[in-house]
Amino acid sequence: MTARSRHALLALTAAGLALSLAACAAPADDAASDTVTIRVAATVTPMTDAVEAAAEVIEEGYEVELVPVNDYVQPNVLLQHSEIDANVVQFEGFMEDFNAANDADLVVVQPVYATVVAFYSQSLTDLQELPQGGSIAIPNDRSNAGRALQLLAEEGIIELDPAVEPFQAGVADITANPRELEITQIDLLQLNTAYDEMDAVFNLPSFARQLGLTPAEDGLAVEQDPAFEVSLVTRADNADAPEIAALTRALTSDHVREVLEELGVPAAF
Repeated sequence: MTARSRHALLALTAAGLALSLAACAAPADDAASDTVTIRVAATVTPMTDAVEAAAEVIEEGYEVELVPVNDYVQPNVLLQHSEIDANVVQFEGFMEDFNAANDADLVVVQPVYATVVAFYSQSLTDLQELPQGGSIAIPNDRSNAGRALQLLAEEGIIELDPAVEPFQAGVADITANPRELEITQIDLLQLNTAYDEMDAVFNLPSFARQLGLTPAEDGLAVEQDPAFEVSLVTRADNADAPEIAALTRALTSDHVREVLEELGVPAAF
């Protein structure tokens, strides 16, 4: 055999080996490419914790990618424009307000956990201690504002127009404010700052936790209603997709329940 022939034989052998290795790797590559990535937006704990826990137990063939966001509108915009597959940031009333304002078709798939809201204060131990002309901060979105005003009414601090449905009232629906309280509506993300400035602040558990506050230990008045359960939300045209069904099973798993309970958050499934 000539030197040229030996080189040709070695080249053919190497090419055959490469083809064999490529053939062995192909199934793994195919398996990876078959995995469906589900992109899910969440804002703060415990939303992010629930999504990350679901990612740990989602069934074979799927993976969950947490998409962190900084507010409560962006995840709905991303979902509306199919840039993500789902989000876990809101209750149904908030979503319906977004749908109405943006001609969107988002739908609730599954409640994930209950939200226990409360009024907090650095200076008061009871809402009945609110002074004449005192200051209160409540959220500026319709759903959470209605919830805050309803809680104030139930505590006898203000009176609301009885013709307005519970949780639907706005500041304009206050019919009696005997303490002449100054009620200021601010963005959800500013509620923690207002805690240092106002006599009392309505707050969500996600933000209150950042201040080291819990409804059970620090809330001056507390409310938990099933209408405000934070839920898995997607688009109507995506609600029956297999990946959303898999995500729902993962989010309602015992593992997610345990993670929520460790955070002191009641599961809603």
